[in-house]
Amino acid sequence: MVAEVPATRVALVTGAAQGIGEAIALQLADDGLDIALNDISQKVDQLSAVAKVIEGKGRRALVVTGDVTVEEDVAAMVRKTAAELGALDVMVANAGIFLFKPLLDTSVEEWERMLAINGKGVFLSIKYAAKQMIEQGRGGRIICAASIAGLKGSQICGIYCASKFAVRGLVQSASQELKEYGITVNAYCPGFITTPMVALPGDETNGGTGATMKKLTKYPVEFGTVSQVACVVSYLAKPETAFVTGQSMIIDGGLNMS
Repeated sequence: MVAEVPATRVALVTGAAQGIGEAIALQLADDGLDIALNDISQKVDQLSAVAKVIEGKGRRALVVTGDVTVEEDVAAMVRKTAAELGALDVMVANAGIFLFKPLLDTSVEEWERMLAINGKGVFLSIKYAAKQMIEQGRGGRIICAASIAGLKGSQICGIYCASKFAVRGLVQSASQELKEYGITVNAYCPGFITTPMVALPGDETNGGTGATMKKLTKYPVEFGTVSQVACVVSYLAKPETAFVTGQSMIIDGGLNMS
């Protein structure tokens, strides 16, 4: 039996130092949640800056550095979140990387890194968040970063597509396994979104990577904003979305239809 929703809920957001992760953390704080912010240790200053903004909104913020590809790091960040903020109600497995490169030019090392961060990192986030939520006995929300690249294969980003297909498979399977505990598991699938990772030198609009992304579709595309993605995650995190699980929510301005 799942307990009633507490007055204050707690979210842990991975990859929260910048871009989509930062926007999600700020949106969830606006929604009234206390926030644990995760990213790699090299980004601790950025995390601390985000934490200050959240505290300025009247919410509690906790910085928990760690590598999502390291099992003990993920287990530790979940433990610390629950210990210092009182619980874990929402896990946003947002951390990820991408690479645009032809398959024939891609190294095994690049393949392994992509699958480690985008695949293993999501698996570990689901695993340890679910364990904590089950122990608490009041259900929860697990929300994972997929992509429109996880809907169909595309040229020049084969291993990225593979990693995001993996996320959607994990989400669908976990949603079935965790349903009995009142835990929903969903994914968000951004399309072309302006973030620090695509705003690279060499392109006066959205960066060199952004220009490459546009070439992958034959249709005219526009770039969305991180806040538009964060609003979808906000919806999936709500207690009222208990009947939404196993889904991949597409945020791409209508490029793909589910």
